[in-house]
Amino acid sequence: MRDLLGYLALRAGVGLLGLLPERVMRSAGNAGGRLWAWLDRGRRLMARRHMSRVLGEDADVDNAATAVMRSYGRYWAEALWVRGRRVPGMLAATEVDGLERVIRAHAEGNGMIYALPHMGNWEAAAPIAVSRGIPVVAVAEVLSNKRITDWFTRMRAEFGIEIVLATGSLQVMRALEKAIADNKAVALLSDRDLKGRGIEVEFFGEKTTMPAGPATLAIKTGAPLYPVACYFTDQGYRVVVRPSLPVPEEGSRSDKVRAMTQDLADELESLIREVPDQWHLVVPNWPSDKDV
Repeated sequence: MRDLLGYLALRAGVGLLGLLPERVMRSAGNAGGRLWAWLDRGRRLMARRHMSRVLGEDADVDNAATAVMRSYGRYWAEALWVRGRRVPGMLAATEVDGLERVIRAHAEGNGMIYALPHMGNWEAAAPIAVSRGIPVVAVAEVLSNKRITDWFTRMRAEFGIEIVLATGSLQVMRALEKAIADNKAVALLSDRDLKGRGIEVEFFGEKTTMPAGPATLAIKTGAPLYPVACYFTDQGYRVVVRPSLPVPEEGSRSDKVRAMTQDLADELESLIREVPDQWHLVVPNWPSDKDV
């Protein structure tokens, strides 16, 4: 009963949000994020800690942390407001740098991998590929409330994203390998290692771990691995597709995975530095964060 009530409450809120004009929706999201920053001191302090890594201790990290949470509020407002009929308008308000790279890769027929940080509205990048005839597949967590999991899956389908649920690492990898064999694009959020069993990298000057999946998948399938970010603009979005990461010529597979994952960390760091306050990281991401 509790799951049902939670699901119905979410759907009611989403229905009300969906009635708002786009500009009002974004303003509401920004305001909600600012309120969240004021109410949730722990998340704000963690965002502040991450911004100090990106910007340096001498920067105004308090305002940057509030901006992060305000931007995150816009993300959630947009994610809950979007409907299939609104996707063409989102596409019209999106500029893309590097689109020719993914078009060329799709023509070659080997599939592709997008590795993204939690920047801006990362899901808004998917319609760009889909509009060019490139199906997009992504991995999502299985939530404790099955109704909400199913609903989130349907919601992401509004962006043109086919979801693979994270029911087990072997099953997920097989599903992603099949997607690449079918010449689809696999999109993976790659700046957080949720299980803490990834590859050690240096990221913003401190050791942490990142998922091995993007590099492992690229090496195993031969698909190009592109670092990608989707930033907010005042009126829409800007998507950046960086050149694919080279696979090291020497070393064992594990050596190659480690090298490519560090290269990816360097690229994600560069993408984040372009617009730091759109990096929606408000949870621990480095071992030292657990001591805070």
